[in-house]
Amino acid sequence: MDAISTLIRMARLEGAIDVRCLLAGSHVLVNPATPGRVPFHLLLAGRCTAEVDGRTVELHPGDVLVLPRAGRHRVRVATEAAPVPAVRHEGDSLATLATQGEAGVDLFCGHYTYRPGAGELLFSGLPEIVHASFGTGPDSPLRLLGELMRAEAGLDGPGAGALLASLCEALLALALRGDGAEPAAPPLFAPWTAMADPGLRAVIDAVVHQPQHPWTIADLARVAGVSRATLVRHFSAATGTSVADWMTRIRMTIAADLLTTTDRSLDDVAAAVGYNSTSAFGKSFRSATGTTPSRLRRTAARRD
Repeated sequence: MDAISTLIRMARLEGAIDVRCLLAGSHVLVNPATPGRVPFHLLLAGRCTAEVDGRTVELHPGDVLVLPRAGRHRVRVATEAAPVPAVRHEGDSLATLATQGEAGVDLFCGHYTYRPGAGELLFSGLPEIVHASFGTGPDSPLRLLGELMRAEAGLDGPGAGALLASLCEALLALALRGDGAEPAAPPLFAPWTAMADPGLRAVIDAVVHQPQHPWTIADLARVAGVSRATLVRHFSAATGTSVADWMTRIRMTIAADLLTTTDRSLDDVAAAVGYNSTSAFGKSFRSATGTTPSRLRRTAARRD
């Protein structure tokens, strides 16, 4: 299984559409901060502007915006037309906010939740803003997915909630894979999952699939086919983090999955992610997660 699919599986995600917005005129949509939820927006028609932590992101048809650590944020539907009253209808699977007449904007707003541990580490290791632009043309991966979301949202019939949840997971996979554009410039970065460089992708796959291996930076440079200095420089420039910090986070993500889904001993889990010392593993885990391996396991057990 590829790295993105592996990590999404470990995160035990649940996606949901909160509201579909079919709007004409000017509107401001205020999205509150909700602990434990990762908001996302999918724009299928029209233009919007998202205001996130003092930054402005222009959204065009076929854009996906995922906000791993966003607090309260706004989405502006800004047109030259005057504000038009919108009516909210609560359906069985999602709400619809619509104005009368032809809608210029078709916007899906939703969120992801996740289990403690692996999901938290996955999202905390992503940039604050994940923005991918796929367009809506015949070659866009969103063309079919968007039509399916529209159909299920419009029907809102039996099974729509489950189908929309699956489509939300597919949407996240697309956003993490990226749109193939050049990496964003600091302070914005593309997620490390969207790495286009084949050498860096080889490094990512190696660590995700063999976390028990005693990788060194020199080893990973050989995997990438570059010098050690080049790997360190390119990885940091593309992701905004160091190879060593990223590798530790991946190992702790995999460890969190093992702790919450298996009954393997702490010694076994430590060895499975490349630690010969359970004490050293515990220190790294606590530094990455703010909790101990045993406490995470107990917390997850109480939620099951």
